[in-house]
Amino acid sequence: MAGDSNPKPVVLQVIPSLGTGGAERGCIDVAAAVAAGGGTALVATAGGPFEHELKRVGARSIRLPVDSKNPFTLRANIARLAEIIEAEGVDILHVRSRAPAWSALKAARKTGVPFVTTFHGTYNFGNPLKKLYNSVMARGDRVIAISDFIADHIAKNYKVADGKIRVIDRGIDLNAFNPDTVTGARMVKLAEELRIEDDKPMVLLPGRLVRWKGHTVFIDALARLSHRNFTAVIIGSSEGRESYREELEKRVRKHGLENVVRFAEHSSDMPAVMMLAQVVVSASTDPEAFGRVPPEAQAMGRPVIATDHGGAQSTVLQGRTGWLVPPGEPAALANALEEALALTPEQQTQMAEVTRDFVRQRFSREQMCARTLTVYHELLAEKHAGEAAGQIEPGAG
Repeated sequence: MAGDSNPKPVVLQVIPSLGTGGAERGCIDVAAAVAAGGGTALVATAGGPFEHELKRVGARSIRLPVDSKNPFTLRANIARLAEIIEAEGVDILHVRSRAPAWSALKAARKTGVPFVTTFHGTYNFGNPLKKLYNSVMARGDRVIAISDFIADHIAKNYKVADGKIRVIDRGIDLNAFNPDTVTGARMVKLAEELRIEDDKPMVLLPGRLVRWKGHTVFIDALARLSHRNFTAVIIGSSEGRESYREELEKRVRKHGLENVVRFAEHSSDMPAVMMLAQVVVSASTDPEAFGRVPPEAQAMGRPVIATDHGGAQSTVLQGRTGWLVPPGEPAALANALEEALALTPEQQTQMAEVTRDFVRQRFSREQMCARTLTVYHELLAEKHAGEAAGQIEPGAG
């Protein structure tokens, strides 16, 4: 409760909706950790397909129109959030998106509760007005960055007081992404579905079919390889971008790769898909804020080839867990693919041990949650000390 020097806090997270994204997954994971630690986990949200998971992990959702950017709704949400804070005895207000962050900031200042933000992306800006809109995410009493790349972006572009930024890497579920739990039956089933030949190594590129994910660079790199003794799988939802998929298929035919490249719309068993691969590729031409593919693949013991910018610079160890190549350069990607496909079974085993150990040490869900709870407790300790000394509470004024 508020003012407790060893708090089991009431935490209210605010997120527009609970879908499949990383921000949403992180929200649910942290809510579960708060509840497991004896605290009270609340999430203000407009709903979403994964809202039911909150109840499963011991948290509670509160329906609010926090997905709206309507100025009148944003203003009304200030009072709604303040009312929840007072009624529920909220100790920490943690927001994960810009539009509701403006309402949450006002509510936090009105009620005097510490205000935490998580910076989930670069929130690109092309003009001062857009930058001002983004700046709310840098106004937390603590600002959580999901990678070193995002922390650098915040420091370079926004005014944040020294010591307020905390880098907390996104965490992945090491129970799901665990090679010891993937059965042979699962892999055989997927190999049949994806038409993977037993005697050919598989190269995997996971990711939605959006241009910046680098599919064209990947296909051009495959065309440069010195042999065709592999199967390449591009797996990801087109989300209605049929013209882009047709463009990629045409590019495959142009390079004469029809017999080695497979497209798959979706898989509900990505751990098993990654286990089938000899190497996993992240070819994004724009920097990823974090990028789940490298740590998930490495957790499965698979080396990664990723572009040398954004979150990948922290999630891939050059020469140890994979390769970092310049973005948008098919020749460099092809060279890395040649190296990866030439690994001996012994080298693959050695690299798998390093990749798995690296992910366990830095990118587990448990570590992400523990570090987030530490931020909460740190703020509550500061507030308690301020109250005891008769000072202004953090966030007030």
